[in-house]
Formats: sequence, structure tokens, C-alpha cells
Amino acid sequence: MPEDRPILPPVRLHSDAELAREALATPLLTRAVRLARWAGPDTRVGPGGELVDEQLPAAAEELGLGADDDGPAYASEAWRAAVDTGLVEVQDPADDDSEYGTAAAGETLAVITSGGPQDILAIWLDALEVVHADAIAPVLADLTDAIGEDGEIDYGALDWDPDAEAEFLDGVLGNLYLLTVTEGGAEGPVPLPVLAASMIVPADMGEPTDDVLEQVSEAMMRLDDQFRLFEQVGLVEYRPVDEALMAEEGEEPAPPVDDEDVSRYGMVRLTPLGLYGIRARMLEAGIGAPAVGELAHKGADVLLDGLAHFPELAARAETEQWLARRGPADAARELLASARGSDAGGPLRRLHCQQALAVVGPQAEPEVRAVLDDAELGGLARVWLAERGASDVPAPPESMIFWLAIDTIAAQLDAEGELEELQGLVEGLVGQHSGFFDAAWRVEHPATADVLEAMGRLHRDKRAAKEARKAAFKARSRSGG
Repeated sequence: MPEDRPILPPVRLHSDAELAREALATPLLTRAVRLARWAGPDTRVGPGGELVDEQLPAAAEELGLGADDDGPAYASEAWRAAVDTGLVEVQDPADDDSEYGTAAAGETLAVITSGGPQDILAIWLDALEVVHADAIAPVLADLTDAIGEDGEIDYGALDWDPDAEAEFLDGVLGNLYLLTVTEGGAEGPVPLPVLAASMIVPADMGEPTDDVLEQVSEAMMRLDDQFRLFEQVGLVEYRPVDEALMAEEGEEPAPPVDDEDVSRYGMVRLTPLGLYGIRARMLEAGIGAPAVGELAHKGADVLLDGLAHFPELAARAETEQWLARRGPADAARELLASARGSDAGGPLRRLHCQQALAVVGPQAEPEVRAVLDDAELGGLARVWLAERGASDVPAPPESMIFWLAIDTIAAQLDAEGELEELQGLVEGLVGQHSGFFDAAWRVEHPATADVLEAMGRLHRDKRAAKEARKAAFKARSRSGG
């Protein structure tokens, strides 16, 4: 597999318009907008732009949370988000004698009503960064313990490494993203213990030690707090850890307790908005995170190379979006032209070309027939026509048969298909043609020797495998490789 191939599978994102509507409906952004409209000359803020404590009850009342014990805390979080996203502009005190500043609506507030989907999503991403920073901050109890006699926080006394905290949290979010976008991966919410263990338990560890299990438990409690924050910004849907499991040491957890009910230990799922947000953060960090549909405006050469990174269902969806922007004849001609090439990626491009032409359907037949005599595409064309039951398809010369066999296996090897499928393909081709290896080593294809070596590893018949290895040696000797 090429080293530069992206690790992450492509994600299917909702449209920008849908995502923008979801962003505006998130609790945190909704509250931040309401407080931005509420802010005025009488609003008092501290030196860091925070609402002073005396103003928090009024802010909570504005949000309809006046009767909620956590109302002031929610108001404080929403205010910070409003300031950091530009929904609120903090102003210095009007005179030097005042210790408080004031606030007013910021320029970003107008974007909420007049901006396009991308503008809204940019504001939401800023809000996500605010929450991410809150999520990795020291817990309140630790901060309280680190307050010195002068009333200032002694950060040096904290057992807190912001870089390590961010790296761990981003690793968890990355694993959740991967589980979500991988075909055959997580179809529902992911248990919190699974995510915590994915970052702590070594892959080669059998039974986790007590020390490792304790680390997993501690990480779960930290993640429980963090996902509660992320739910407010719409990144995740989260079922928190059952409070009955958080009994103090020496106390019995409240009944009923079902240790086999893993959902009681927290369940989390990325929302469509969350997928968008995590992907945006990955792209910002330079991580390749493709999305279905981003190749639709590209040429066929980019499409065919790009599909090498896509699993089957995503590849078909990407192909359908690409074809939707082109007429059948033009699309078929462009695909066939881009499928040519003796480079290492050529076999896989031709495989994806054949699959794309299957989506085009019978309207591609004139363009496919036009390449019947092409040395690289003639075999592909005959297979495509035969699969559609076309008549008057000329028989291929023997050289084309064996060239196509080598090209097909090279493509499947590059695609890293299932072992049993590869073995079936290899054994089927060898069984169809007597003296296969005696002819195959002479094929003028850049991958001939590599393919024959692979056939020697894959064929389950020892005699045939030995013949394949001999043929590979002959191919290398002939080419001087």
C-alpha cells in the first residue's frame, strides 16, 4: 500500500445548510446568541471579559434558567462562548475609577441572521474551540487547592499538562471519529470504557492489570465531564455515567446495579455536526480526512486515484456524485482516458474505471467499444461488454488475456482485498488457463514479477505455488529487475 495513502476512511457529511441549522439549534450557541442580544451598557464584565457574579442570575433568567440551580453556570459558559466567538464585544470602563467594563453586541451577531451556512459553521467551530479549551482545563477542585495566600492560582502546583490533556482528548475524539466513519464500524453509540481503553490499554496486552484498569476508570470519569460539555455544543449525543456507579469509596452503589449493562458506564455518539467539527479540526492539524463528494468537481484522473482510499460503499457514492455532473458519453471517455498508464497506480485506476462505467450503464457502450483494440483497456472493455450481455464482442488475443490477468491481480493486491477472495481469484485464473505460469512470466506488464511472487504466496496448491515463484524469477531475470 502506498505510504501516502490517508489512514482515515472518507466521511459522509450532511449539507452545509443542514449543518448550519443544527449549529444554530445547539444549546450553547442558542444561549450565546440570546446573551449577545441581551448585553448592553448596564452589563458589567470583569477584567477577563467574564460576567461579574452579580450579573449571572439575571443572565440565567434571560436564558429561562432562573429556577435551575445550574443556571448561573450555564449562563457563564454561554457568555464566554459569546465573547470568544465575537457575538459579544467587551468594552473598557468608561472612566478610570470603574473596575468593571461593559459589553455590547459584536459584529458576529449580525452574521447569525444574514450570513450563509459557511459563516454560521465558522462561528460554531469557534464555539467548539471554546468548549475544547474548557474540557482540558483543570477541574475546579484542583484549582481551589492551588490558590495561594495572595489569592492567585499557582499553576505550577497543579498536576496539569495542557498539551498532554489536549493530546489525550483529541486521541479519544479521533478514535470515536474513526469508529463512526469506518464501514462495518460502530452503528450505534460507543461505550465510554471502550474509548478510554483505546487510549490506555496496549494493543498487545492480554488481561489488563489492576493499574491499567484504574487508569481506564480515571479516564472515564474525566471523559464523562468532557462529553457533558461537548453535548452542549452539539458535538455528541451522550448518555452520562450512572451516578450510582460513582459512590464514594467504602459506600455501596445504589441498587439496582447490573454490571453487565455497559450503557450505565456512559455511551457516546458523534452527531452529524460532530463529524463535521472533528474533521475540520483534523484538517487544521494537517491530517488527511477525506469526505464523500469532494472529488465531484475534479477530473477523472483525480477521481480514479482518489477512489483508491475509499471503501466500497463510499466509492460508489463518490462515483455517483461525480457522474451526476457529466453526460454519460463525456464521462466514459474521460474515465477511459484517465485509466491508462504503466505506473504503479494504473491497475487500481483501471479497476475503479470499470466499476464507474458499470454505474454509467449501457450509454457508455460506444465509448467502451472504441477502446477494444487498446493494449491496456481492451481487456477491460471486453469484460464490461460481456457483463452487459453485449453481442459482437471480438475474442481477445492471448497476450491480452494474460495481460488482463496480471493487471487484475495487481489491482486487487493494491486494494488489499480479503485473503480468501484473492486466493479464489488467483486459483480461478490459474485453473482456467493450462500452462498459465509459462505464459504469464512473458507478459509485458510492469507488475508481472510482483504479481507472480504474490501468486506464489497465495495459491494453496504447493505445486502451483512453486511454479508461480519460478515464473516470478524468470520475469525478473528477463526484465533485469
